[in-house]
Amino acid sequence: MILIADSGSTKTHWCLLTASGQFSECFTDGLNPFQQTPDAIKNSISSQLLPQISSFLWSGTVTAIYFYGAGCTPEKSSLVEEAIKANFKKTSTVEVYSDMVGAARGLLLKNSGIACILGTGSNSCLYNGKEIVKNVPALGFILGDEGSGAVLGKRLVADLLKNQLSEELKEKFLKQYDLTQAIIIENVYRKAFPNRYLANLSRFCAENIDNQQIYNLVYDHFNQFVVRNLKQYYIDEHQQPIPYENLPVGFIGSIAFYYQEILRKVLQDNGLIVAQILQSPMDGLRAYHKDDVQPTN
Repeated sequence: MILIADSGSTKTHWCLLTASGQFSECFTDGLNPFQQTPDAIKNSISSQLLPQISSFLWSGTVTAIYFYGAGCTPEKSSLVEEAIKANFKKTSTVEVYSDMVGAARGLLLKNSGIACILGTGSNSCLYNGKEIVKNVPALGFILGDEGSGAVLGKRLVADLLKNQLSEELKEKFLKQYDLTQAIIIENVYRKAFPNRYLANLSRFCAENIDNQQIYNLVYDHFNQFVVRNLKQYYIDEHQQPIPYENLPVGFIGSIAFYYQEILRKVLQDNGLIVAQILQSPMDGLRAYHKDDVQPTN
């Protein structure tokens, strides 16, 4: 059997896949080598993952692990690999890839197109069916991450506190989440994982999407993702335009999934073709790796 992982900044989706096609899934906290030490990652796997899958391991050994994660750059992926190997000493193959590779494989399998992640963070790439050939840097929620939950939350909170939205919305937000400006500042600037905190607050947008001010904020938020990221993939190496219909766009992530009506409208208004919008790439990753599963004794 093999183990596949799709890890964002907030949670990790794990899937055990057998040679017969049966699978079992579970979730743990997100594992990001830019935000956590190797020991923290190792301990998280030991304390959160292993107790959940131990009952499935009696029937055989995990022969291969394919981990796709946020922050798993070529420089950092070895740290995650070491943490996994420390918990799976009998596993012969451990491969760590970026979450962007996971999104491309999960969305497009072996077809070309543009793959995007819109979750707590955001990212995108041009995929030729085998590998990523172009990537507009995401830059994180301070410098980039347009389209993400963290940036949507940041924009929402800033607009509310700077009185760019109605007083009614501001009062409703602060009361619903039992917040003050001081509490928000404390969580954003002094506590760990401010991106997760802001992404969590962005739920207010989904709950109030019928408000025209909120709708406009979300529309502009996704339009910035298109303008600052996606449109760069429609220019070839000779600076010539690539027809939009030649590169369908696929999306992975909770933000893309729950706001897909507005997201589709933004892409349509920009002339882009949406391939599919999924909450998770796991179904596609199982299909991509099905030939990697070897029978175990």
